[in-house]
Amino acid sequence: MPWHRLRRRPLQDAAADARYALRGLRHSPGFALAAVLTLALGIGASTAVFSAAHAVLLAPLPYPAPERLVRIFQQSSPTNRWTVSNADWQALRDQRPPSLASVALLQAGGAALSTPSGAQWVRVARVTAGFFTTLGVPMARGPGLREGDDRPGAPPLVVVSEAFAAQHLGGGDALGRTLVLDRVPHTVVGVLPGGAQRHAGVLADLWPVLQLSAPERRGPFGFVAIARLREGATLDAAARELDVLSRRLFPLWASSFRDANARLTPYRLHDVLTADASRPLGVLAGAVGLVLLIAVANVANLVLVRAAGRERELAVRAALGAGRGRLARMLLTESFVLAGLGGLAGLALSVAGLAALRAVGPALPRLETAGLDARAVGFALVLALVSGALVGLYPLALGLTRPLAASMRSGDARAGASRGARLVQGGLVVGELGLALPLLLGAGLLLASFLRLQQVDVGFAPERILTATVSEPGKGEPDPVALERFWAAVLERVQAEPGVESAALTTSLPPDNGGDVNNFNLVDRPVGPDESEPTAPWAWVTPGLLPTLGVPLLDGRALQAGDGGANGPPVALVSRAWAQRHYPGESVLGRQFRSGGCSDCPPTTVVGVVGDVKYLGLAQGAEAVYEPARGGPFRTMNLVLRSSLSAAALAGPLREAVRAVDADAPVRDLSPMEERLATSVATPLRLTWLVGAFATVAVALAALGVFGVMAYAVAQQRRELGVRMALGAAPGAIVRGVMRQGALRALAGLVLGLAAALPGTRALQSVLFEVRPTEPLALAAAALALLGVAMLACWVPARRAARIPPAELLARE
Repeated sequence: MPWHRLRRRPLQDAAADARYALRGLRHSPGFALAAVLTLALGIGASTAVFSAAHAVLLAPLPYPAPERLVRIFQQSSPTNRWTVSNADWQALRDQRPPSLASVALLQAGGAALSTPSGAQWVRVARVTAGFFTTLGVPMARGPGLREGDDRPGAPPLVVVSEAFAAQHLGGGDALGRTLVLDRVPHTVVGVLPGGAQRHAGVLADLWPVLQLSAPERRGPFGFVAIARLREGATLDAAARELDVLSRRLFPLWASSFRDANARLTPYRLHDVLTADASRPLGVLAGAVGLVLLIAVANVANLVLVRAAGRERELAVRAALGAGRGRLARMLLTESFVLAGLGGLAGLALSVAGLAALRAVGPALPRLETAGLDARAVGFALVLALVSGALVGLYPLALGLTRPLAASMRSGDARAGASRGARLVQGGLVVGELGLALPLLLGAGLLLASFLRLQQVDVGFAPERILTATVSEPGKGEPDPVALERFWAAVLERVQAEPGVESAALTTSLPPDNGGDVNNFNLVDRPVGPDESEPTAPWAWVTPGLLPTLGVPLLDGRALQAGDGGANGPPVALVSRAWAQRHYPGESVLGRQFRSGGCSDCPPTTVVGVVGDVKYLGLAQGAEAVYEPARGGPFRTMNLVLRSSLSAAALAGPLREAVRAVDADAPVRDLSPMEERLATSVATPLRLTWLVGAFATVAVALAALGVFGVMAYAVAQQRRELGVRMALGAAPGAIVRGVMRQGALRALAGLVLGLAAALPGTRALQSVLFEVRPTEPLALAAAALALLGVAMLACWVPARRAARIPPAELLARE
């Protein structure tokens, strides 16, 4: 035979097998639909989570040589790190370590953009001149920021996105145009492609140049430092050089920063941006992996049942000359056709799964870039191939080891499965139940954790509390006197609005203050030379804040209108948790501390103790310090109102009241405090919903597997059941006998599931709140729930068999 015909023969055989498999599936539409949809669920969910994990965790950052990008923190211990200061930046810029090719600085925030219709708040990220070159971000148009543009006194410049330029600058060439930000004209020198962009984890519309004068003290720490390693330099080398720089820097600022353990420390930028995403994605990956395994086991069971009914057909084919290899190829082809169809449907489901993950899943960086790309298609193809092999493996092995002549001699197309097939079917059901239990337990643990998180006392009454953010669009350096007049006038106007019962201002809002944490040193209990100073959430407030929130005064006095300012002695209120931590069993009134590492600053005196308020999230402690905002250089503050009106009803009057003080002052983010509390638990809630949904699918598939196996077992025992009932066996005895078989398999599955769940749920420890992974009540509830579902799946076919008259059962045989 010519060689080209020999080469085509395998392809022709494979095509013939595929056509035969499709024809057979068309003749069994119920079986085909059930198998394809089951595999599609597992493959689709797995592909969606894989796409998300790749986009968020695995894909490199969208910059040239992203592995060389690092972020530099101040760090005093592995668990205590924070942003850098202006003094740190000056040292990094002027004494740049040899391992760093370049260093840049970023300060995220907002600005008041002057427009013909009034001031508009926009997201900005102020950056030093080398920021975009350090990252390797090209401009679509214009030179961008150049060396020297960040010198104090240089002209104010800004980089915009193409979308912003089209919306606010009328399209065309934006270069050279002027934008007024916080009353300062900025010249556009660069245009970034696309819309609002996220760089170094910060989303912004505008990127004004950051110009910093020489600092007077080491703090405050509020800047993000980004660096690029030189080619060939290692992270360890950079860490050693930054350690040397930190040791040189500390004595220069010892009077304003006392933490001798603090070191400038580099971390891979990719690792920093993805650190918080690994835990929820790990949980979701484990959940979809279990769902996929259950789906494969379920389809394998379906194929086993189908194969048992096809033994006579296979025997006839063998008698007509088909060898075992030919029959094996035919069976495997059918399994791969099923898996291929399931993979195609799974790809479609993965698109919907990604959309659902974006809509109801936890907030994850770069999730918007996840999509159905070639990598996702390849992943789904691999899953389909592996699933097809696993689905066809057991039917193939069992069909080829059983003598085919036995099926011919049986003379019955329903001769039934061999003992080996029945054992495999039972084992698959046990495995399905064992895999479903860890998922069900995990969902129960996450639900219990979320419910306990919701029960946390936030420390105040959120009902009828509204919050908004107001900015004073000043020009140049902050003027404390002018700022004090501005905020006093804003409060006066707002409090005069109908429906406003009380109003106050604060730099930080519970339950998440956005990172306003300060270090301090107790005067009577100073830290040692090798110890780090304690830290606590910090808020600068007007006297009405705590009464507006409903936080009780427990000891001492409240803040008064005359507290703070340039001439008054520094005073503060502390929370009960702060007092109990630092002075357990003692009075804290009159105690003094110095904050911000300043050793030559006048000490602050504690004048009162107030109730605990959650400022670092509901799962964290409630230590807090409140200082008077009077005289502080705060250009942006949060307005807190207690009002009988809704946010929608108060939005217009509130903006008018602020604009009456300054027409360019923007008001944003007006919302009820209850929304802030709901947002603070959004991630655990979404994770609970997703894992709960996967657990529901897993339990449903396991129940279908139990039902299918038990229904098939009852069908195989029809003759025996008919004889027993004809001899007087009661229907209840028949039901109990079938239920006993199912119960043994269910209990075996529970034992297997508990063995897998106990170590598996420990992976949830980092996302649980006040719930142990081995919570006995959750274990018992999950086991009983799964047992109940399994027994219900057994009861349906048992009850159906017991209701058929014995004569009819025997007549069918």
